[in-house]
Amino acid sequence: MALSLKPLAALLPWRSKSPHADELYGAIVAQTRLPVFYQGFGVPDTLEGRFVVLSLHLFAVLHRLKDSGPEAAAMAQALSDRFTADMETVLRELGVGDLAIPKKVRRLTASGAGLLQSLETALGAGDDALEAAIAGALPGDETAARAASARLTPYLKRLVRHLEGEPVQDLCAGRLSYPDI
Repeated sequence: MALSLKPLAALLPWRSKSPHADELYGAIVAQTRLPVFYQGFGVPDTLEGRFVVLSLHLFAVLHRLKDSGPEAAAMAQALSDRFTADMETVLRELGVGDLAIPKKVRRLTASGAGLLQSLETALGAGDDALEAAIAGALPGDETAARAASARLTPYLKRLVRHLEGEPVQDLCAGRLSYPDI
């Protein structure tokens, strides 16, 4: 009989990991690291700026997975869990102390969830609402945030449309493609 190292895992089925979540999350992170977002689109190349670009890409994938069945729901949960774990890792690398990590992770997770919800609402409300939601999330002065948002909004809309045409099975298998930037 094998000894489970995670004895509570059976009691938390919604936390079960999709087998390809790390691959899919890795593809999201790789895209967000492209210099074009920071050099061409004007997003500040800071922790906060990178957080927003990561959140935009995560939003597009989660939007595609939404209402697409149990396998997609499991992948969405696994991606959310992976995002939270990644935020914890980043904080540790920045030297945040062990006692402060849970509070800061909760704050970052709440901030990310709020941004994802505002993007979901804004996506249905039109370009101006989406541009304002993105600008409101970007760090820096309002003028620079609006300029970067004006460049990010069409890209995010293309990404959402592109993913709508991709089979959910591909995403659940960890395969993710992007439209041209």
